[in-house]
Amino acid sequence: MILQQSNNDQAIGVDLTPVIDMVFMLLIFFLVATTFQQQEREAKVALPQAAASAPISSALREIVINVTRDGTLIVNTRVVDESSLLSMLKNAVAQNPAQKVNVRGDRDAAYGMVARALDLCKQAGIAEPFLQTIPTR
Repeated sequence: MILQQSNNDQAIGVDLTPVIDMVFMLLIFFLVATTFQQQEREAKVALPQAAASAPISSALREIVINVTRDGTLIVNTRVVDESSLLSMLKNAVAQNPAQKVNVRGDRDAAYGMVARALDLCKQAGIAEPFLQTIPTR
């Protein structure tokens, strides 16, 4: 019996182009998502540690108030004064009575400035402003 050799030298290959496209799309997605997160939370605020700290809630349109070391109030990457912060919070409460506010005070900030930010939240009608800390190690 004579066996014929087939001349099918065409190797079966896998096309990696769609896989590479998906990897680049995921890379772009995560880069953009990380950029938005960094803009929301200013990195210049060093949070103090607390044993009972909790993770940031994922409430819809949560307002984040940053109190820097020198007492500057920052909301959405904008420096605001106390009167404009109060009016901003009152408008937010008028639109959403269950508005969530997260106060991030620098560990070296004067306690009075962090307390003033919390007081402005209470004046605006925020039921429970959250004072953010990081967990102790």
